[in-house]
Amino acid sequence: MSKLISYLGHLSSFFSKTFAFWVIFFAVIAYLNPEFFKPIAAYISILLGVVMFGMGLTLSPHDFSEVLKRPVQVLVGIAGQFIIMPTLAFALVLVLNLPPEIASGVMLVGCCPGGTASNVMSFIGKGDVPLSVTITACTTLLAPVVTPTLFYFFASQWINIDPYSMFISIIQIVILPIVAGVFLNFMFRKTVSQVVVCLPMVSVFAIISIVAAVVASSAEKLATTGLLIFAVVVLHNCLGYMFGYSMAKLLKMGLPQKKTMAIEIGMQNSGLSVALANKLAMTGAVDPIAAVPGAIFSVWHNISGTIIATIFANMSEKNEEGNESAEDEDKQELRHSLS
Repeated sequence: MSKLISYLGHLSSFFSKTFAFWVIFFAVIAYLNPEFFKPIAAYISILLGVVMFGMGLTLSPHDFSEVLKRPVQVLVGIAGQFIIMPTLAFALVLVLNLPPEIASGVMLVGCCPGGTASNVMSFIGKGDVPLSVTITACTTLLAPVVTPTLFYFFASQWINIDPYSMFISIIQIVILPIVAGVFLNFMFRKTVSQVVVCLPMVSVFAIISIVAAVVASSAEKLATTGLLIFAVVVLHNCLGYMFGYSMAKLLKMGLPQKKTMAIEIGMQNSGLSVALANKLAMTGAVDPIAAVPGAIFSVWHNISGTIIATIFANMSEKNEEGNESAEDEDKQELRHSLS
């Protein structure tokens, strides 16, 4: 049994490290053969529930201890997540004059909580992992109230939104599976600790299935709007990294915290936006293509997250101080030349 678990653990690690490749691969296959993947769309909410259940299995009360140890940093991260990303999404929608069906999808991504992948990227980038886990957990638990409220505030001009219905959907798709996972982890900690090594592989398969289903369902419209949506997603994600890092720098946080804030704010729970868009599309509230920004975000933020985590891993306080002193010298030299 132990050998099987060890093998599954190695397999899970392989799929986690090559996640971006598999998502892109199956997205292309789904685009070329949409009829094969379309039936999966009916199970998007269940698939995301599986991912959230896996998240719950890895959580414990200790993961929320950072709230008591350093409440200010946690609150700054939560506020940054729910202020910066929706505001950036709204600004991009207005500046690029996006059509309503795409605008609603972009806004939905912006109003969602942080993604669990941010914890992995914080670890790779030598950020503050406990802070990352706490912010992700807190924004996820706040999502049933905050996400529908923000989405109603920003997107009601384009679509008819029922915040209560969104609240119930998030409870069903996110909160209940997480609570079930936390409960099982608490009751059967030893057993769960052995099985948990397989969770990344399960999450990868679930997210790949979600992305493939959305791409297949919107294949025709992707031919004309795909590049535009991709450009918006890239801008939204990268600006999130930049503003997150800048906010932490402005508040004079340490380098590990700056890295974590950048990653936490830049990376979204795009799977939730896909599931919510899919549910809204079933009621006729949005066009099915509203789920595409979330699907593309799922692909892109894992690529960009890996890149920025690698850059962060090679950063040190000394390097940053050196860069800052160089900038100060340049500014002083410029002032001297002007005078």
